[in-house]
Amino acid sequence: MASDNTQLTRRFFDEVCNNRQLETADRLFSATHTYHDPASPWVGKGPAGVKELIGVYHRGVADAHWDVHEVIESGDKVITRWTGRGTHTGELLGIAPTRKKVSVDGIWIHRVAGGKIVESWNCWDTLGMLQQLGVVPQLGAKAA
Repeated sequence: MASDNTQLTRRFFDEVCNNRQLETADRLFSATHTYHDPASPWVGKGPAGVKELIGVYHRGVADAHWDVHEVIESGDKVITRWTGRGTHTGELLGIAPTRKKVSVDGIWIHRVAGGKIVESWNCWDTLGMLQQLGVVPQLGAKAA
């Protein structure tokens, strides 16, 4: 049976990300939650920051879905290996809709204390997503 910390992290992916229940973040994340991701320095503190982060992808990739491949727990941290997929149908971080399908892999680490997620680190294939959207050229591609 999964621990409370692992169940908390699974609820984040299942409910907040995939079922688009952003308000669930209020129950899962502490008011002081800090998000670390060099690709998203604009994310604010607490559940509001998490809701804005995931909301950006819900709006830009209407069919976005996060597949969880593996969950590892170590002490107060839960490490999740995931893949996000979908079709770019709305503005995404200033990028006009391209209608292109994207698939990106990542590792998300959540630190849990007092029954809430208090800090998280997300490392994902930002460059790959931008290349799939056609915003950044593929490495090694010849210029036209």
